[in-house]
Amino acid sequence: MHRAARRQMLKFCQLLVVLVLLTLGSRAWTQQAAPPPVKPAGGPQTLNPAAPTAPGAPLPNSIHGIVAGQDGEVYEGVRVVLTAAGSNAAPARTATTDSNGAFNFADVPSGAFQLTFTSSGFVTRTVTGVLNPGESYDARAVVLSVAVTTTDVRVTASRAEIALEQVHEEEQQRVLGVVPNYFVTYVPNAAPLTAREKYALSWKTSVDPVIFLAVGAFAGIEQAANTFSGYGQGAQGYGKRFGAGYAYAFSNTMIGSAVLPAIFKQDPRYFYKGTGTIRSRAFYAIANSVICKGDNGRWQANYSAILGSLAAGGLSNLYYPASDRNGVALTFDNTLIGTGEGAIENLFQEFVIRKLTPRLPHSAQSNP
Repeated sequence: MHRAARRQMLKFCQLLVVLVLLTLGSRAWTQQAAPPPVKPAGGPQTLNPAAPTAPGAPLPNSIHGIVAGQDGEVYEGVRVVLTAAGSNAAPARTATTDSNGAFNFADVPSGAFQLTFTSSGFVTRTVTGVLNPGESYDARAVVLSVAVTTTDVRVTASRAEIALEQVHEEEQQRVLGVVPNYFVTYVPNAAPLTAREKYALSWKTSVDPVIFLAVGAFAGIEQAANTFSGYGQGAQGYGKRFGAGYAYAFSNTMIGSAVLPAIFKQDPRYFYKGTGTIRSRAFYAIANSVICKGDNGRWQANYSAILGSLAAGGLSNLYYPASDRNGVALTFDNTLIGTGEGAIENLFQEFVIRKLTPRLPHSAQSNP
């Protein structure tokens, strides 16, 4: 196997180790998270006695959740109405959120239901679901938006404005609040990106401090193993390894996620599925290493990623040591390895990363 191919395999193994450590560390991080501050939202500030907040573990046949604002602060005094579906459904029940922004309905009949959230100055929000017998249904964090802003967006927002707002939300996505995770959307029908937005996301990813730290760490590992011995050792050798590593990452991101997607009108993001069987979701994730959504919303071959990897691999021959240049063979080896790494990354996106991302788009809060 060529040296560059071995280098990619080393990075591939390191990626797996880092992601496993992140998964294990997320539990401790979640347990240490401080509760959000309380921000009154107006209205009564006592919980309806028909739906007391559970002091401990949720009870069976109950529905509970938390109401918060876009800034993450919880809202007290929000009116919550529980309505059951069906002609013989029980009467609607009402509660108000407590000082922690929490609400809880106990002894709820199983079946389909709807929760309606209202508060003065905020847009009315509805959440639907199905309560199974003996289940405790967690409605997750329900986000309320200011009435004027939300109404204006729904009535007058253009497709480009919606896409821009979704991009701003994606720019807040960081694994464990640290590692940038911009090229994934949790909104199934997300608006397509403009060419300018593709370049903006790619540039923001390429210059993120975490990327420089990751490249620096890999350069140190390569120097310790004397990978690409033609670079030598010492500060000069480390600098060459760092420069080569960053050049590959930068060119791969900019060409595969901005230049070619703008030309071929393809969306460089991973569209989170989140529903269906484990097998169907795994197949979907793996397939997304070679297919993508076009700007027209249709699935197609991912020319941008494949050709972008070929281009980045070809450029890498310009800065590899002469003894490690293997021409076309090296370029295709890097492309195949990159496609495999993409499939593994998509699997982590589908089954792990969402759980480690503290800030998600508002429209994705109630999705599984």
